[in-house]
Parts: sequence; structure tokens; C-alpha cells
Amino acid sequence: MKLDSNNHSVFLLYYHLVLVVKYRREVFTDEVSDFAKDMFIKIGKKYNITLIEWNHDKDHIHILFKAHPNSELSKFINAYKSASSRLIKKNFPHVRKRLWKEMFWSRSFCLLTTGGAPIAVIKKYIENQGRN
Repeated sequence: MKLDSNNHSVFLLYYHLVLVVKYRREVFTDEVSDFAKDMFIKIGKKYNITLIEWNHDKDHIHILFKAHPNSELSKFINAYKSASSRLIKKNFPHVRKRLWKEMFWSRSFCLLTTGGAPIAVIKKYIENQGRN
């Protein structure tokens, strides 16, 4: 396992993000998804975020990405949702027609941390610290 680092820390921070289209409107095609993915990569660079994996269904996207400890995840997600909503509607007029009141993304999102070891293993490791 290769760890990331900066001047003051060593880290490995993976996240799984799920974004859903408002009212589950089925607007994602491969073309729209590729456009949204390119935007994620571009905006992510400003927040020290690196895309690892991307996939979509008709009404939502799944994203696996790496971040730095100084990445402001909620600010990044809000910036991404705002910019992608505006530009997808601008570049894909047919999508705009399928939306409700011009709203693209649902207000909520799902962000999960991911890691190599199950929580139970980490908990056991911490409990056993200091024991022979």
C-alpha cells in the first residue's frame, strides 16, 4: 500500500460519493456522464482531489476519489454540484427539459469513507495497544 504525503503528514484518504439527480429524473447518458466526469477532474484539482473511479446510472453517479487532509470536502462538493448543474443544463438543453424547476442535483449527497481494514479490525488494534 502506497501512502500519500505532504510536508507534515502521511495519509491515504479514499471516499465514495453518490450524487442523485433531483427527484431521480433519468437524465444521465454516457455523454452527459463524461462531461460531468471531466468537470469533476478539473474542479477537483483545486481541492487536492483525485478521481479514482466513476460510473453512472440513469439518475445518479458513483465516484471514488482520493483527497488530502486539507481538502475541504463539503466546499468542493457544493462547488462541483453548482458548476456541473449550470454547465450540464447549458450544454445539454434536452436535459433541462426533463428537470423539475431547473434543479439538477438533489440537495443531499452520500459521502462514505473507505479503507483497507474493517472497522472491527481497527477497533481491536486500538484496544490492544500497550499490551504485550
